[in-house]
Amino acid sequence: MTDDRERWALILGASSGMGEATSLALAKDGYRIAGIHLDFRAGLARVDELKARIAKLGSEPLFINMNAADDEKRAAALDALRAKFGESKAKGRDPYVRVVMHSLAFGTLLPFVAEDPKEAINRKQMEMTQDVMANSLVDWVQDLYRDGFLTKGSKVYAMTSEGSTRVVPTYGAVSSAKAALESHCRQLAMELAKKGSGISVNAIRAGVTVTPALMKIPEHDAIIEASTRRNPSGRMTTPRDVADAIVALSREGLDFVTGNVIGVDGGEYITG
Repeated sequence: MTDDRERWALILGASSGMGEATSLALAKDGYRIAGIHLDFRAGLARVDELKARIAKLGSEPLFINMNAADDEKRAAALDALRAKFGESKAKGRDPYVRVVMHSLAFGTLLPFVAEDPKEAINRKQMEMTQDVMANSLVDWVQDLYRDGFLTKGSKVYAMTSEGSTRVVPTYGAVSSAKAALESHCRQLAMELAKKGSGISVNAIRAGVTVTPALMKIPEHDAIIEASTRRNPSGRMTTPRDVADAIVALSREGLDFVTGNVIGVDGGEYITG
């Protein structure tokens, strides 16, 4: 059965890396794109370029520069999306959010233990990392579900990494957040399935990918070298690999795929 509704994708972390690539891939596949991003003045020209590329693909970009973990800003963003839906309904279309992608990479990279307390993570930094990179997924899904943006056929994806189960120096807070994110996906998948919602939730575990977030990790050179060496496919994962997987997973007939951690890494994880 063909879905003839107006499909929207809500991308949290849309302006770079995997979020950017997925925005473009979904736009090419006929989605309208709502992009949530946090960029300062130096990065806004890149955002404008991305919006122009999305529009050139025949899509409709709605981009909002904000902290995705802020409750008031989330409410305002959903009001803006609701207004767009109102415009579509006035034209006889039936809009819904088909894809939600949680790709937020904003957290501390300080170690847990250091001789100088100022060089170790503190409680505020730990809580901030958890809120942005894990707990915000639940906040967005709760509001999107309650307000009727998500419905039968909607897909929720959260970007995780093998750091959720493995140790990387200075990655402790992010590792913890990724583990929590995977747990949140399982819980959301179960609760939404029990409601008969037809909404699926999965974590996407990408291989090591060169993104702005990776380059902030002090050990990024060693991580890139190790990934390139052990990936049996002979190369690193790219943002486009992730984008193509999300496009394919979001097509018809995959509603029963939910509650999983899906690897998109060319076999990298299984060689570790």
